[in-house]
Parts: sequence; structure tokens; C-alpha cells
Amino acid sequence: MFFLQSLFDLTENLLGDSINHFPLIELIFYSLDQALFYFIFWAIGRSLYLFIRKKKQLPIKIRREVILNLFVFYLILLIHLTVFREENSIGNVAVTLRSLDQINWTPFVHTFKLTQGVTLFDYYYNLYGNILWFIPMGFGAAYLTTKRHYFFKTLLLGSVVSFSIETMQFLFHTGVADIDDLIFNTIGTLVGLILFEACQWMFYKVKGIKKKKNQLR
Repeated sequence: MFFLQSLFDLTENLLGDSINHFPLIELIFYSLDQALFYFIFWAIGRSLYLFIRKKKQLPIKIRREVILNLFVFYLILLIHLTVFREENSIGNVAVTLRSLDQINWTPFVHTFKLTQGVTLFDYYYNLYGNILWFIPMGFGAAYLTTKRHYFFKTLLLGSVVSFSIETMQFLFHTGVADIDDLIFNTIGTLVGLILFEACQWMFYKVKGIKKKKNQLR
């Protein structure tokens, strides 16, 4: 790790023996560390772009820039959590030809099998984890997408990103390609979209109330 090794070592010493699924904590630390590393390159490029816009006296929307940067960091983190994890990285993976029979094509079969395990942790993580990890996708993409047909565009983007992840997992042999993941990821994107709609409604509701109060003064 480049940035989080000391913090990870401290966490491992304190919690390593008490948490049964500590490898998941390790994966999150590793993925965060890799995401920070690659995000630096994005941040440098984006800063140069904004510098040029400022020189040309073009408008810069601060809130949009904050959301955009958070969304890019989230995407990088998501890729490392799902594809380039553990010892795998962009530089050392290779395409492995495998039979398409190794893809879980039938919906919910694999998820149901997880309920038969010793614990239900894998089941809960597979179901709720796949939904939760894609909620930021729905929220962030809805904000950044143009208003015209943004609902459909956001859902499509979430599905395409999920499909791309499953494809890379299959090609690079870094995970199990599963139709359930695609379904749950799309549901997560939809939940994020609904949250965005709710936040947008509340924003305009509050804004409208303040406007009415100002008109009464």
C-alpha cells in the first residue's frame, strides 16, 4: 500500500483477531489505497483543465466539480473492489479464455445457495453489498447527467458499468461473473436515482418556501 499501510497495520493489530471476515476489511483498505493512487492522476489532469478554463474566463461550477471528483473516485474504488483486488492490478492481469458455462446465467440460483452456508454473511454481502455499492452510481450519475432523459440514462449507465465489471471479472479471472450481480447493481442504481429525486424535491421545496417568505417581507 502507498498511503494506508500504517493505518491498516494498526487496524489489524486491534481488530484482526476479533473480526471473522477481516479479509473484507483488508480488501477495502487495499482498494481505497489504490483508488487514492490513481485518483491523483485524475486530479492533476482535472486541475490543469480547470486552470485553462479559468485563464479563458470560462465559468466553473464548484458544486458540480466536487460531485464529479467524488464520483470519479467512487468509480475507481468500485473497479478495485470488484476487479483489480488483492494481488491483481491493471499491470499484471491477463485475459484468460474460459468456457461461458462458468458464468452464472440463471437468476438467484447462486444467491439462494449462499443461504445454505454455515453463516449468512456471504448471502447478505452478495445481496445488500451489490445494491449498496451502486447507490452512489445512481445518485452521482443522475446529478451529472443532462436533464433530458436523465432517469433512463442513469439506469443504463449503472447497467453498463455492472456488465463491464462482470465481463472483466470473467476475462481476467478475478471474480465470478453472475447475472445476480447485474440485477442487484441495477437495483442499487435505481435506489440511488430515487434518493436523488427525493433530495431534489426537498431542495426545491425548501427553496420555494424561502422564496415565499421573502415575498411576504
